[in-house]
Amino acid sequence: MSHSAKKVALLIETSNAYARGLLRGIVSYIREHRPWSLYLAEHGRGDHPPRWLRGWRGDGIIARIETQAMANALRGMRVPIVDVSAARLIPALPWFETDDAAFAQAAFGHLRERGFMRFGYCGDPRFNWSRWREEHFRRAAEMAGGQYFGYQPARRFPRDDAAQVEDIVRWLRRLPRPIGIMACYDLRGQQVLDACRRCAIAVPDEIAVIGVDNDELLCELSDPPLTSVIPNTHRTGYDAAALLDELMSGKRPRAQTHLVPPVGIATRQSTDVVAIEDRSVAMAMRHIREHACDGINVKDVLRAAPQSRRRLESAFRRHFGRTPHEEILRVQLDRVRHLLVATDLPLSEVAGRAGFAHVEYLSVVFKKRIGVPPSLFRARHRRG
Repeated sequence: MSHSAKKVALLIETSNAYARGLLRGIVSYIREHRPWSLYLAEHGRGDHPPRWLRGWRGDGIIARIETQAMANALRGMRVPIVDVSAARLIPALPWFETDDAAFAQAAFGHLRERGFMRFGYCGDPRFNWSRWREEHFRRAAEMAGGQYFGYQPARRFPRDDAAQVEDIVRWLRRLPRPIGIMACYDLRGQQVLDACRRCAIAVPDEIAVIGVDNDELLCELSDPPLTSVIPNTHRTGYDAAALLDELMSGKRPRAQTHLVPPVGIATRQSTDVVAIEDRSVAMAMRHIREHACDGINVKDVLRAAPQSRRRLESAFRRHFGRTPHEEILRVQLDRVRHLLVATDLPLSEVAGRAGFAHVEYLSVVFKKRIGVPPSLFRARHRRG
């Protein structure tokens, strides 16, 4: 077999953070293994297939197959193809996509932890992944005994951004408050925040909003900054490249489904609220969120929100289903998981940044709560 560089086409848009994360994961795989000769042109989501594809003679393709035109162009290609789109327009191909059940559960859990018992979902029915996320989010809300309110766009879905925001305004005005809303992705989350501003709804006190994809520029430019579920795009791109490499080496392709769970939540001002009436408990929860990674304990929480320890623990169990100590550990471990996946920091540094005085204690607690040692968790989530 020739050891010359494989020619690989990347039909992935460069116009959004999710797709750029996939590309970074692919590049990581190439750097760690064998070099590829890459074909990547400026490409937007939903664009027609590039003209050069017709006469292209290469060895493999990784593509976001989002349109029927792209699917038609690729069906006749006699090279291995890995799909990284939820549209799944060529079912026979192996494909990688977000684990939408895990994304919906993460968003729901984030809102529930803030005391919400009313939940809304603002999606885009044109996309499979949006409909899947809504179904899982609705199911989680109903299983928790909460009220659920889904956004139903106008019969003729408006293409114009301003018209979409006005349609969302009409939906928001009918909702009871306070309510926590999951947006199907960050752009829709930004539109929900725009709609709240137009009808003078206070965010996050009346409506809290969480998006998906953690497009940092989009989230930080939102008003207020948008909380978002963080996808593991690095792992998705890396694993897609690894599979394509196997296929180009002779492995027989199968219509495998690879679902990748999120890394965690990037919490910003759009959900920075505790939606319960007991102000002393709300103060305690806010103090934990802000200072858990400073190494605080329950005594520190009681100094910030004075009350008896018995009352605080009873209220926490009633509202959140866990004790203040368990909540401190939950916040710390969320931080640890994010740092393990998103950085190359040594475990000792991760421990310090998450408020653990001793790395040995972190390792014991992490394995007990998460089920695997930190090193194995990092390996699995960084490289599938």
